Order: sequence, then C-alpha cells, then structure tokens
Amino acid sequence: MAPKFEWWAKGNNNNTRKGTPVVVKMENPNNWSMVELESPSHDDFLVRTHEKSRNKNARQLTWVLLLKAHRAAGCLTSLGSALFALGTAVRRRIAAGRTDIEISSSGVGSLQKQNHTKKSKLFYSCLKVFLWLSLILLGFEIAAYFKGWSFGTSKLQLQFIFNKGFFDWVYTRWVLLRVEYLAPPLQFLANGCIVLFLVQSLDRLILCLGCFWIRFKKIKPVPKPDSISDLESGDNGAFLPMVYQQSIAAVCNLDWPKGKILIQILDDSDDPITQSLIKEEVHKWQKLGARIVYRHRVNREGYKAGNLKSAMNCSYVKDYEFVAIFDADFQPLPDFLKKTIPHFKDNEEIGLVQARWSFVNKEENLLTRLQNINLAFHFEVEQQVNSVFLNFFGFNGTAGVWRIKALEDSGGWLERTTVEDMDIAVRAHLHGWKFVFLNDVECQCELPESYEAYRKQQHRWHSGPMQLFRLCLPAVIKSKISIGKKFNLIFLFFLLRKLILPFYSFTLFCIILPMTMFVPEAELPAWVVCYIPATMSFLNILPAPKSFPFIVPYLLFENTMSVTKFNAMVSGLFQLGSAYEWVVTKKSGRSSEGDLAALVEKDEKTTKHQRGVSAPETEAEKKAEKTKRKKKKHNRIYMKELSLAFLLLTAATRSLLSAQGIHFYFLLFQGISFLLVGLDLIGEQVE
Repeated sequence: MAPKFEWWAKGNNNNTRKGTPVVVKMENPNNWSMVELESPSHDDFLVRTHEKSRNKNARQLTWVLLLKAHRAAGCLTSLGSALFALGTAVRRRIAAGRTDIEISSSGVGSLQKQNHTKKSKLFYSCLKVFLWLSLILLGFEIAAYFKGWSFGTSKLQLQFIFNKGFFDWVYTRWVLLRVEYLAPPLQFLANGCIVLFLVQSLDRLILCLGCFWIRFKKIKPVPKPDSISDLESGDNGAFLPMVYQQSIAAVCNLDWPKGKILIQILDDSDDPITQSLIKEEVHKWQKLGARIVYRHRVNREGYKAGNLKSAMNCSYVKDYEFVAIFDADFQPLPDFLKKTIPHFKDNEEIGLVQARWSFVNKEENLLTRLQNINLAFHFEVEQQVNSVFLNFFGFNGTAGVWRIKALEDSGGWLERTTVEDMDIAVRAHLHGWKFVFLNDVECQCELPESYEAYRKQQHRWHSGPMQLFRLCLPAVIKSKISIGKKFNLIFLFFLLRKLILPFYSFTLFCIILPMTMFVPEAELPAWVVCYIPATMSFLNILPAPKSFPFIVPYLLFENTMSVTKFNAMVSGLFQLGSAYEWVVTKKSGRSSEGDLAALVEKDEKTTKHQRGVSAPETEAEKKAEKTKRKKKKHNRIYMKELSLAFLLLTAATRSLLSAQGIHFYFLLFQGISFLLVGLDLIGEQVE
C-alpha cells in the first residue's frame, strides 16, 4: 500500500480562503488531492503521519548509496586522469632530455661562469658517487638478508661467517669496517646536526610565541594622532613631506599631493620595444599632470643596486625627504603613503617603514601555494616579531619607504653583493636607525610560477647573505651597538637563519639519514625524523591556516629545496662564481607587469598587420624572432634533485630490511618529492 500523509496548513493563497486550513492527501506521489476542512483553533503548521513506510526509507538509502558511489567513481576517474597526465608529462620530459647541467654549460661565456659550471658538475658528481655506492651496498644487504644474517651480528657470528666463503668474507669485512670506522664519525656528525636542528627549532618556537604575544596584546605600530589628522585635513602646513617613487602604473594613482611627489621610472633593460612602451606610458601620465620622469641606464653595472645608486645621485633628490621603492610587479593601493609616511613624524630615529606583501597568484599551482606558506610566516612572524622587539629586520627590497637621510648616513646603495636590500638594512642598523614593519598594510605582487625561476631566486636569496656576512662581520664587531644586538645580528640573523638552517636541512635529511640505513650502527631517533619536523611545519603554516591541507607537501618540499639553498650558501660563503650571478626572477605577468607584456604583443601584431602578410621581414625582425625562439621557456630535468631522489629511494628500500617504519615512509615520500621536483613537475608546465 502506498504511504498516506496529511498536512494541516494555513491556507493563504488564491485557491483557498484566508485562514482556511488545507489537507493534502498523497495516495500516490504522482497524484495529489486537496480538500477544505473546518478551521482549527490554531494557526501553526501541524504534520500528522498516519503511516510510515519502510519501502520509502529503503528507497532513500538506495539513492544515498548510489550518489556516494557516483562521487567515488568521479574521484577515481579524476585520479586516473591526473596519473595519466603525470605519466605523459614524465615521458615528454625524458624524451626532451633537457637538463640543467647541459643548459648551463651551453650558455657559458665568461671564466667566472665556467668555474661555476665546474663546481656545479663537481657537486653533481659527488651525488652520483653516493648513489652508486648506495646501490652496491643495497645489493650486499639484500644478499645478506636472504642468507639470514641479522643486523645485530656479534663478533663470534662474524668469525663464523668469515670462514664460509669469499662473499661472506667481503661482507664480514664490510660490517667490521662500518662498526669500527664509519659508525662513530657518522654518529658524531648526526648528533651535531641534531643539536643545530634543536637550536633552530627553539628559535622558531620563540618567534611563534612572540607573534602570539603580539596578537594577544594587540600590539601594532601606531602613528601620532596629529599626523593622521594632518593628512586628512589636507592643509598646506600639514605633515606632507616630499616623496619620490620608483615604479610605474599604480604609483601614479597614489593619494598624495601632486606637488609633493615625484615618480621616477628606473629602466636598465636592453629591449628597445620595452623602452619605447615605457616612454609612451610615462608621456601619457605626464599629460595627465603626474610628476614622472624616465631614466634609462645604458649599462647594467651593479644591477639593482647600481640602478638605485644612480637614481639617488640626481640633483633633485636633495629636495625630497623620503623615497618609496617598488619593483615592477608591485601594485600599491592609493592610500599606501598615507598609511606609511605618518610613522616618520616626530620620530627621527625611524629610518624604514616596510609593508607586507600579498600575492595575486598564490593559488595558481602547488609551487605558489607552498611559497605563500613560507612568505606568510616570514612577514607575520619573523618580520613582525623582530620589528616589535628589536626594531630591526631585513629590508625586503620593495614595498618600503626609506628616510633619505638614513640611506645617506649609512653609505647609500652599494654594489658589493646581490642582496643590496639586506646590505643597506644592516648598515643602517649599525648606525642606530630603527625600522617599523606594518603587517596590516599590504602591497600586491606576484610569485614565480615555474620551478626554474623560483630556484634561481632562492639561490640569490641564500648566497647573498653569506657574501654580506663575510663583508660586514668586522663592521658589526667594531660597531657601537649593544652586545645583545651584536649577538642577534651575528648568531641569529646570519649564522642560525642563513647558514645553519640550510646546512643541517641538507646534511641531516638528505645525506646522514640515508647513510644511516647502510650503516645501521649509527642511527637517528624517530622524533628527529618525524615528530619535530612535523611540529615545526605546523608552526610555519599557522600564519596561512587555509594552507593546512598542504602541510605534508610543505615539509617535503622544504627538505627538497635544501639542496639548492645549501649549494647557494656554500657558494656565497666561499665566494664561488655563482654567488655573484644576478638573474631577474621571471614572473608570468599577472600583476602590473602583465599590461606591459600585453602592449608589447599588441604592438608587434599591429606592426605586422600594417605591413601586410606578403611583406618580407627585415633582418632585425628575423634576429628578434630567432632570439625569441631561443628564449622560449622549457621544462627541464634537474640532475641534482633526480640523483638525490634515487639515493633516498634506495635508502628507503634498504630500511625495509631492518623494518624501520617511520624512516621508511619518510625516505619514500621524500624521495618521491625529489623525483617530482627533479622532473620539474611541481610548478608551471610548458606545453
């Protein structure tokens, strides 16, 4: 029998009288009937169920199960498609055969670059030696495992094995060698790295506690109230100092009196099309009343530092009090100056006000998501805590406002390193200037989307500080700042966060851990391999809570990047050729820089259309097209990362023989991470 229901409801539509209840009887789901009854004594909805059908519940359960099965099938289909696409990308990458070693060798020109290439090949050769040794040792261990030899073999058992045969004699010698000669120094090195790891983890924990305290107490830099009221009043006698900018596009719309701001466009590019388009853009804003000038350098000596130094030497700079610096892909909001400049008023000790970065493409791919986690921690924790408690942090090179007097007092921009922003910040700190970081003032920019661009950026960011440390250490020791500030600058700022961090990350997790699988007499505790790294990753991800699902990829990727950071740290510390290599970080143009790229493309199409399809190309255009083809982006294979991937996977296989669960899973997933990065599958994929 079909279920039968009655609903009591207050009728208030056109088919019933006002206040008349309606009874709806459902004998069949497709057949509805309606009858009018006497008005009840109340107006509430009443539902009365005369019969409950088990068949209906069964049908509902069936539909729910079918829906879940459909979703599961969709997930499996998506997973299958993703695996197929991954396999296709791997085949295409291997078939292309473009490696970072070959590309760096083909582009070598100067003696300095040749030396860099030799050092890079030497490092890669060492990794290959480790890999081949691990494969040979794995063969030995597998053979020993099937012979039934345990890893805790006593000397009496070894003597018995020694008398059996040649293979047994070789393996016995190997066991005695690792017990007496290899295990002690390896364990000593492991213990040293563990101590460094614990010290760095403690530093990270203290920074997080400082950030928590700032949030709990709601501490934030607040400018003087009268400076804000002056800006809002717009009075000529108000605090409206002379400011000049060093960027384009968004800075022309900054909310500041036109007579008190000068925008300076600094260009040292060698592309004539780009230069002409920038000039045209500057001319357009000049017609609209903006005070904007264009400066182009013929040579790129000193790179960014040389460009800034050249600009600061202009005669008109002496009329200005502050300088705001923006890279080409940064877009400050119109109220940027009104939120930063007031912090300088009536506080002559403030030399720098730094704003936070935000990213337009942080969800573009996995690589940008992982970068966002790192930079969110850098700004919200490191920069903010150091600003509040020490009044010092590293200048980020852009989205900041400097007091020009502080720059001049510190010696101005120097071209001696590739981190001119950190250089000027350290020298200003030694001269007693204080810094302010504004976590609530953001400046939009862009993250590199390809692994190649990110890798080169990280190399420059980690080799430059080591160059600077060697150069400024005597000045830090001789300076008049307090002992506590000297300790913070030398030990925490440089040694712990710039040298020790990449050293132990690479040495402990990429070299010592796999070696302990083949020399089991030296061991790493499970809490070093798993628990503390997981806790530190959790702390790192707190400033970006939406990225919590990526905590495991973040942990693995940070260890993967340690090979690049370690290589950069060594090259900067010992002044190798790659330490002085300046490579502009390639962006995809999703912020202000993209407009310029679009204009370039549009200009090229218009020129070709005006000439006509049949018109022959000029020699210059042929050369430009040839250069464009040469500069075409490609995904490539990174041999160092690939070698480490096979080394870690070999060690993971070896760990199965000794049933080390946590070590096995860590080595397995870390090896897969190195494999994906080595095949350039983590960032932008170029068809």
